[in-house]
Amino acid sequence: MNKKFVGYYRVSTQQQGLTGNGMAAQQETVRRFIENQHGVLEMKFSEVESGKYSDSERPQLAAALDYCKRNKATLVIAKLDRLARNAEFLLRLQNSGADFVCCDCPNADRFTVGILALVAQRERELIGERTRLGLAALKNKGIKLGTPNPQKAVAAMKVANKTAKMEFAAKVFPIIEEIKSAGVQTLRGICECLNRRGIPTRNGKNWYPATVRNILKIQNA
Repeated sequence: MNKKFVGYYRVSTQQQGLTGNGMAAQQETVRRFIENQHGVLEMKFSEVESGKYSDSERPQLAAALDYCKRNKATLVIAKLDRLARNAEFLLRLQNSGADFVCCDCPNADRFTVGILALVAQRERELIGERTRLGLAALKNKGIKLGTPNPQKAVAAMKVANKTAKMEFAAKVFPIIEEIKSAGVQTLRGICECLNRRGIPTRNGKNWYPATVRNILKIQNA
């Protein structure tokens, strides 16, 4: 019996996702790996996002890991180095309970990604520390920090929040459609499926009918 695999692909910008840059190369790498293993690619999941995103903004990763666990399949990632600096991703991979393999690092295991997660977290802390020290140095020199136009900053934050909502809705909508195609049509039923799969809302919380309704409203606007 051929071994079952699930492909997970990620590109870091919306433009790469629209043009296919980067994604096609990952798909080809995964295809060749599975072919060499005499396996079968059962499903594939892809995400367009920034490497600094949290698990709550990776609905396709959550869906891929859930599928692997339910169907005893192995998750395949083309290049671990694309994700090795994201501690949350690595810890999610380590703690998922799903089997995984990285084409560019086939000997990687839960122990390996656990170490990488610690290194990534430390690097993030050091970046934050360097930023704080740099701002403190500027302040000591008498350079005024902060925005000179708070109203403009608030308006920009509102636009950014709206954009984030739309991007998250676009990512999770295919999963909702998949659930509906399986025969689940009620908002409450969709919530239960999303929660069982371990897919959090944009704020990292459980799903409720109103939350699903908002996603559908954004997509159908």
